[in-house]
Amino acid sequence: PCPLCGPQLQGLCSFLQLSSCPEHLLVRFCGWLLALTPDLSYNSAAILAEQLFLRRVLALAQPPSRHLMAALTSFCSKYSQPFCRVLVAAVLQEPGEGAEQTKLVCELVEECLEPDCVRLVLSQVLELPLSEKLLPVVQAVLARQVRGPPVSLPRLPRQLQQRWIKDHLSSLLMALFQEVLPPELFDLLVLTVCRQAPAFATSLNYAKLVTAMLTVYQSQVR
Repeated sequence: PCPLCGPQLQGLCSFLQLSSCPEHLLVRFCGWLLALTPDLSYNSAAILAEQLFLRRVLALAQPPSRHLMAALTSFCSKYSQPFCRVLVAAVLQEPGEGAEQTKLVCELVEECLEPDCVRLVLSQVLELPLSEKLLPVVQAVLARQVRGPPVSLPRLPRQLQQRWIKDHLSSLLMALFQEVLPPELFDLLVLTVCRQAPAFATSLNYAKLVTAMLTVYQSQVR
């Protein structure tokens, strides 16, 4: 069958009331989406990210429920690019403090997003005037640079595992440090943080961010 075009898909979402369906059904629906073949197009995934999550996330006044968090991470695991372009961008641009929304973005950055999407989130932040709301998001990005992605070792007897580590040491080290920011994005981050310094003279979050930058990139900051 032919895929639905944008207006048709939006109409179907409205008809099914996906933006307000119970959250336990949302988890099941996202599981069904992930099992679809072929995969959703970028535009379809973006429409569904908006219809399924945007209203719920922007309305958060307390931490997301277990079901909502499961649905978010499930969808994000396969369609993180359109998810970031639609939902994360809307959260970052939303006026006001948005404490729960900011915490959610930080958690997704630290635990769910692939490295390319972490860099996308940082680029989205740097397109906006830096604010107290955005500082924790930048800190979450830098935390990924410190920790790096998870590295899994094969299940082998101890002697064989030690030999495997020795044989694959260089690739392990590359995996640990593959999340380093591209130079142009790092330069933009430094420039933005320096330019905004007078506005954050008494900000604890700003001081934490500068400290994190100096810790992670001490060889590059002069």
